Amino acid sequence: MKDMDVNSVRLVEQAYREFRNPVYLFIYYKIGNREDAEDLVHDVFTRLLECRKMLRPDTVKPFIMTVARNLVYDYLRHLYKKTEVGTEMCRLESGISNVTEEQIAAHDLSLCERHIVARLPEQRRKIYQMTRYAGKTVSEISQQLHLSCRTVENHLSLGRKDVRAYIRQCI
Repeated sequence: MKDMDVNSVRLVEQAYREFRNPVYLFIYYKIGNREDAEDLVHDVFTRLLECRKMLRPDTVKPFIMTVARNLVYDYLRHLYKKTEVGTEMCRLESGISNVTEEQIAAHDLSLCERHIVARLPEQRRKIYQMTRYAGKTVSEISQQLHLSCRTVENHLSLGRKDVRAYIRQCI
């Protein structure tokens, strides 16, 4: 039993001397990164050591190449997934950033609008607020304030005009 273990270790040593460089070149050609290729070569021969009891001289090379190919596939799959996740995170971060900027801009415009609405003449302010914030129609406002629809429309038109002009100055 001891002789078999010594023979399998020698087989792995011989395989390392013989196939280390071709395996490195194969892996480097596939992934294009020297340090990671070195690491993967070491992983190949570590796996070879772990399985040394099953090895025979005629199966070493195919085993090494199969392990190398599988490690390269795992490496590339991980690399692509990492890139995909990074891209998705950047996209989400920019979306969050855009949403935040949009929320700030909307809040600023809302403050600007409320500021000018507070400075409108009383009747115009009431009509503008009833339309804008209470969602009432012109006919509902005219009935509630006992004004003609035309008067409500005029006040609403002037109020909107004043608000637009002020907001243009804010921007």
